[in-house]
Amino acid sequence: MRGLGLAQPGEALRILCLGAHSDDIEIGCGGTILSWIGAGMKVEATWCVLSASGARTSEATASANDFLDGATSSRIVLGQFEDGRFPSQTGKLKDWFESLKTEVSPDIILTHRRDDAHQDHREISRLTWNTFRDHLILEYEIPKWDGDLGQPNLYQPLSSDVLDRKVAFLLQHFGSQRSKDWFDAETFRGLARLRGMESRSPDRVAEAFYLHKATIS
Repeated sequence: MRGLGLAQPGEALRILCLGAHSDDIEIGCGGTILSWIGAGMKVEATWCVLSASGARTSEATASANDFLDGATSSRIVLGQFEDGRFPSQTGKLKDWFESLKTEVSPDIILTHRRDDAHQDHREISRLTWNTFRDHLILEYEIPKWDGDLGQPNLYQPLSSDVLDRKVAFLLQHFGSQRSKDWFDAETFRGLARLRGMESRSPDRVAEAFYLHKATIS
């Protein structure tokens, strides 16, 4: 299985991470970001959480700082859009995206899956594609009770150590989510194991993405 070459160790990789809620990026692609930094890529990250208010503000900041530890540069952007009502805020969200586009020029964008069952996630994905038309976009997945997981076509193998760190950070930082019956180590490890099996990851675990459009260079 051939891979998609993004950057080699020592090379710069500018990434834009977009999440509707304060734990989305971490769940969907936290292991991938840890892997890129750990491999020696010079990651320059812009990390955006569009709904981070109250206790979730400090959770989002602390978690992002841990996941981006070792990055060449990092910028954390927290929005105050109303959780659960992103489709009704489309105009303001679009303005926010257009402003962001003038500030960043990423090599790769990590965003929500377009068919995600959560309305906030779908809106972020739609506006990502609507705003960033000349970029490589990878859509990550979030497990949930809706049972909306699909068939990904791009995988990032993870080492066991990276998965351990990802799970530890999630459980450490998101106390507001621990009461949810799906938010536990078994869920995160189970999905990683399934994607590792599908991709034949050497350490048996992986994260998965949906790649709809790319150019060979």
